[in-house]
Amino acid sequence: MSAADYTHLNQRDESVGDPVAPFDPLRLCVFTTVAVIACLLGPIAVLGFAIVAIAGYARARRAGLLRSRCKLGATRNVLVYLSVVAVLAAAAVPFWVVLWMRVLG
Repeated sequence: MSAADYTHLNQRDESVGDPVAPFDPLRLCVFTTVAVIACLLGPIAVLGFAIVAIAGYARARRAGLLRSRCKLGATRNVLVYLSVVAVLAAAAVPFWVVLWMRVLG
């Protein structure tokens, strides 16, 4: 007895289009992770994220990006916004530390 030949069953039907990839909600997972980090580290996390974003936008602006997909539009506006957030977060760090010292102490 010879082995059955099933290779004809594993063929692609060219009349059928490519399958649509299912929606991957990765961004929602990333947003949740960022929110958890911000919740745990408070203004320190906000300051860190703002500094990373400022560095990224400054580099992109030097490379020629003048308009961003951000709702603020112009990269100059985005940099001002991020700088204000960074300054406010830096100012909030001592208050946040005192709050945690009172809660834990």
